Amino acid sequence: MKLLYIVPKIKNAGGVARVLSLKANYFTEHFNYEVHILSQNEEEDLPFYDFNSKVIFHNIILNGNPFQFLKAYQKQINQKVKEINPDVILVADNGLKAFVFPFVIKTKIPIVFEIHGSKFIEETPLKSDFISKFISKIKCQFKDFGVRKFTKIVALSEENLEEWNVKNGIVIPNPSWIQTKLVSDLKNKKVICVARNSYEKGLNRLIVIWEKVIDIHPDWVLEIYTDEVDSLNTIVVDLGMTLNIHIFSFVKNIEEKYLESSIYVMTSRTEGFPMVLLEAMAYGLPCIAFDCPTGPRAIIKNNKNGFLIPDNDDLLFIEKLSALIENEDLRLEFGKNAKHSSENYSVEKIMEHWRSFLEEL
Repeated sequence: MKLLYIVPKIKNAGGVARVLSLKANYFTEHFNYEVHILSQNEEEDLPFYDFNSKVIFHNIILNGNPFQFLKAYQKQINQKVKEINPDVILVADNGLKAFVFPFVIKTKIPIVFEIHGSKFIEETPLKSDFISKFISKIKCQFKDFGVRKFTKIVALSEENLEEWNVKNGIVIPNPSWIQTKLVSDLKNKKVICVARNSYEKGLNRLIVIWEKVIDIHPDWVLEIYTDEVDSLNTIVVDLGMTLNIHIFSFVKNIEEKYLESSIYVMTSRTEGFPMVLLEAMAYGLPCIAFDCPTGPRAIIKNNKNGFLIPDNDDLLFIEKLSALIENEDLRLEFGKNAKHSSENYSVEKIMEHWRSFLEEL
């Protein structure tokens, strides 16, 4: 079988790139599929994650005003699809142009839309004025219209699928790439977060929360691994928190950082199916996250392997994070349950679901 993935970016350190590297490699190595990945405007870049040498990369160049961008997108996409001639096309893109895809492509090949985020994702804060709310409503209506034109929809959780209210959807969670017996001893006074510095990831919310936490627990440290170190460091310096928070660029040996940590924190405003929670749990870290639209609720079982906090309730987040900091027995109990939870997402189980799904199209 020949697959063509269409994504905005594949060579960065994001969660979608991580999971697609895992799936593409598994398709190639275990099912003997031919996998092509088409991304945009990153021809000279090298992949952050490791891909099997048999995975074939393609790149298209898109720029100009919206009209020029869309015209180039339509022309180049159709050229690549004709050239590659896949058995299945899989679109993994949270942007609005993903919902244009069924209208610009000229093919009878099955087209699968992989949902990697909430329908209500916003790249910038949503203003409270009428025009902003109207534009947001129109965007959601366009997404609802476009998503029904795909052959099939694959969501990452039942909650995620319910947002779209479609009849052609199924649920296949992301697989965990980590298979290890190693776990953190949860003794280091260190909290960790791994996320892009974007509005939806809410790192600014985390810094505000941490400022209050260290008033109570000044001997604990927060480490953030992200893509924009300087901008976050500016906020940290302005708040005078330089001794209790350290910000680093994304690293490939992130597993070592999990093993050195005792708690994982997430303050996202929206999510799809956060792989970082599975990564952290695979190393036995208890997790705490806001119950944002889709994602954390599918992974965190409140009061069992972590804490799920009502969105925007900073005070409760601080209280529950402090409880994990103060109570080592609670960390160990949640960490043991977290490790067990992560095993439900083994790559073998999830990829068998994918093979059955694709071969039935």
